[in-house]
Amino acid sequence: MRFFSSGKVYDFMRWRALFVGLSLIVTIGSIALLALGKARLGTDFRGGTELEVAFRGHVDVAEIRHAVTSAGFTAPDVIKVDDPKNPDRYLVRVQEVSTIAHETQALVERKLCSGSNLPAAECPPQKQATEVRFSPGGDKITVRFADEPDLDWVRQQVATVPGIHLHPGANNPHIQNARDHKVEIELMSKGDQLIGALQRSLGARAPEHALRSEWIGPRAGAQLRDSAIKSILIEIVFIMAYIAFRFDLRFAPGGIISLIHDATGSLGMLILLGKEIDLTTVAAILTVIGYSVNDTVVIYDRVRENIGKLRGASFRDLINISTSEMLGRTILTTGTVQMSLLAFFIWGTGTLKNFAFALTVGFMFGIYSTIYIALPVTEWLDKVLFSRMGGGSNTGTKGSRGKPNARRATVPA
Repeated sequence: MRFFSSGKVYDFMRWRALFVGLSLIVTIGSIALLALGKARLGTDFRGGTELEVAFRGHVDVAEIRHAVTSAGFTAPDVIKVDDPKNPDRYLVRVQEVSTIAHETQALVERKLCSGSNLPAAECPPQKQATEVRFSPGGDKITVRFADEPDLDWVRQQVATVPGIHLHPGANNPHIQNARDHKVEIELMSKGDQLIGALQRSLGARAPEHALRSEWIGPRAGAQLRDSAIKSILIEIVFIMAYIAFRFDLRFAPGGIISLIHDATGSLGMLILLGKEIDLTTVAAILTVIGYSVNDTVVIYDRVRENIGKLRGASFRDLINISTSEMLGRTILTTGTVQMSLLAFFIWGTGTLKNFAFALTVGFMFGIYSTIYIALPVTEWLDKVLFSRMGGGSNTGTKGSRGKPNARRATVPA
């Protein structure tokens, strides 16, 4: 399938100064948005609790936010989820997590008579706990006693601790292992508390349960954020090494600069559009980098091939000829990929929809940066650095009989 006539050469490099300037503005602006904290980080990176709920009646964002704040949660985010089957589907996100603070854990241990130097009047030997363990999710406490435990006393002691909410039910706490006198106490997670707050405030319109519940601590979120940045940087370093080994050193900087442009530009566009930045976005950025370097390597390979064929042609002419020859391939490849992504974007929901959108934006940046970032930088390096060293391809060479090679590229003005 041919979209363009064979042998037609387009002067892509004619507008390189304009597009390089535009790319600088986009890159600097994207970095400024990130530095100023304009990115809307997801729960993966900042920590917190996230619920996806489907209400049984019409509600608006203000009602949901009021119900959540009235239960003691701070700065809730309420995001509407596009779902044709349920128009009242929302994401509710709060900064609080279910983990129990160390001070609260110490108070629970004190109330359950665990430790040393216990007052004899409050903690007789038959009521002293030999072991208290807290689940990582903050929704369970496991206690081991020396003697048979008094469940009513355990319930009363734990219920008096500020910040601890027992899960409702007659069988809480309960004996987990009678032989070891082991008791399990179920606590209400932040997700359970959110659902309870919505049910108290909205009544019959409130959801019965959460469709999805996730939480992550702020420390783990920071570690995920740092790991995401490291993964992108490591990928870029190895790609630079591959390009330098696959071609030569003059090609590597252009490829790496274009990859940095793609990553920052895609992030900046997502921030401007108000999209959430989470692990799905990082996966999309890594995919964009891989796609972009593939497109860049294909055109680099054609440039290197034409260096041997068109001896005496300037590097600018080589770029124009090589890009024109690969233009049909680029359009076919990108078109089929974008058609697939469009299907995911239209009929997908939630994470899949966001992933498809991030890829669509990133792939467009990848095609653009190959032509107007990677190749102009390579041309500049060839002109400024390698031509002075006698290795540039823009120096004319002669044929075997001492005459200049007649196959010189011609580019329309």
